[in-house]
Amino acid sequence: MEPQTTTARISLKYGIISAVGSIIFITILYLTDQSTNAAISWLGMIIPIAAMVMGMKEFRNLNQGFMTYGQGLGIGTLMSAISGFLSSVYTYIYNIFIDPTLRQQMLDKVRDDLESKGMDDTQVEAALEMTQKFSTPGITFFVGILMSIIMGFIFSLIISAIFKKDKPFDLE
Repeated sequence: MEPQTTTARISLKYGIISAVGSIIFITILYLTDQSTNAAISWLGMIIPIAAMVMGMKEFRNLNQGFMTYGQGLGIGTLMSAISGFLSSVYTYIYNIFIDPTLRQQMLDKVRDDLESKGMDDTQVEAALEMTQKFSTPGITFFVGILMSIIMGFIFSLIISAIFKKDKPFDLE
């Protein structure tokens, strides 16, 4: 009998694939000055979803055509944690060493958005002060990992339900 693959091995493989795809996508956004464009940034969700689907399909194929809901949920969540960690490391390095002006660009966009909504100067300054506190590279690093895990868990709930296939119950 062929040895069964582990959820950790598949999670690591597809977590790295997802991270590389996300890093390429993030870099393209940075280079095209689209990193503050929320609509385009959401397109990046396609990468981890596709990696999750491929990972669960591979696991199921290597596991004699079976995958429990829990295994799928574990694969997707662990894959997201790995991908989130690697992508956050890249973003941290990019923001600190490659383009330290990126944070200021984001703050300028927030200022413009708030002023266009008709907020007065004191409200804008208060909002910017709060935004600055929560957009430091360290906090961004940890929030990136946390959000990746949360979104990955949510996607895993759905994708695992689609790809699960339990072994038939044998009475003998």
